[in-house]
Amino acid sequence: MTAPDSGPGTAGGGTVPRSETNWAPSASLDVLRARAGMLARIRAFFAERGLLEVETPIASRAATTDPALECLSTRWSGPGGGETLYLHTSPEFPMKRLLAAGAGPIYQICKVFRDGERGRLHHPEFILLEWYRPGWDYGRLMDEVAELARAALERPALPAERLGYRELFLERIGIDPWKTDAGRLRAKALEIGIAGAATLDLDVDAWLDLLLTHRIEGGLGLGRLTFLHDYPPSQAALARVRPGAAPAAERFELYLEGVELANGFQELSDPAVQRARIEADLSERRALGRVVPPVDQAFLAALAAGMPEGAGVAMGLDRLLMAYLGARHIDAVLAFPVESA
Repeated sequence: MTAPDSGPGTAGGGTVPRSETNWAPSASLDVLRARAGMLARIRAFFAERGLLEVETPIASRAATTDPALECLSTRWSGPGGGETLYLHTSPEFPMKRLLAAGAGPIYQICKVFRDGERGRLHHPEFILLEWYRPGWDYGRLMDEVAELARAALERPALPAERLGYRELFLERIGIDPWKTDAGRLRAKALEIGIAGAATLDLDVDAWLDLLLTHRIEGGLGLGRLTFLHDYPPSQAALARVRPGAAPAAERFELYLEGVELANGFQELSDPAVQRARIEADLSERRALGRVVPPVDQAFLAALAAGMPEGAGVAMGLDRLLMAYLGARHIDAVLAFPVESA
């Protein structure tokens, strides 16, 4: 399906110019109807499978510690003089508290917020679908993610494939990401002509991410759903690390037509390991001179109380709608982008 006419608020689906009198929506009414239809299909998908739809707070006293993300915040004039509340970048932590309370398989569709993000595929406010499957492994969840994507996109025959992170780097870049260093990765970035690489001073993971986004991502998910899985342990985030001769983070990302749509984990449930990762995040944020937010102690307490083993995934629904409509810019699927909000 191709995107309908973008409507009076856009020029070919580009970024909306900043204007206090620009009242018209960026997306056409046909696009807004397509959005409503996709959300209805997603809810029907989960209802058929018995997942409980939940809601958790958008504003929290705690915030993500991930060095790659920055929160938006607001001020609550509550008792005792008020306090800062952070708009969530994901509903993950409170949803895991529900898992620890015995909620079973759950999902949520909600607005999330990330500071400093704007571009063709990025907007500071976007819709995230997140769901958790207690007792499942991440391989089984990948199958369900593919089923959900086919249902939402109305493409039941869309094929799916799985590619290992290590194998993909060996094939496309000629480097084993488990056996490399920043110097070699920098040299490879210069060799393949990544603009500005000569002036960058990055660690191994940042170089790997640069090579992935500039050399590999564009060729993933062409005419199919591509799951990239088993990441370096240093990129585990909230995923469990599988031990062995070559330990791997049990994590996957979903791509379609060169665009990342989802990020899933075999969820880390060990509170001591999780606390250590959070402390490492905070140390990195301090070293980078970034805001050090309050840690979500309630989330850590939920892990200690016994969150069940399982798998979870988050999917960006604005990007999924872009794929459904063939839209090139995220503004083409938003009623009112930030510049006209």
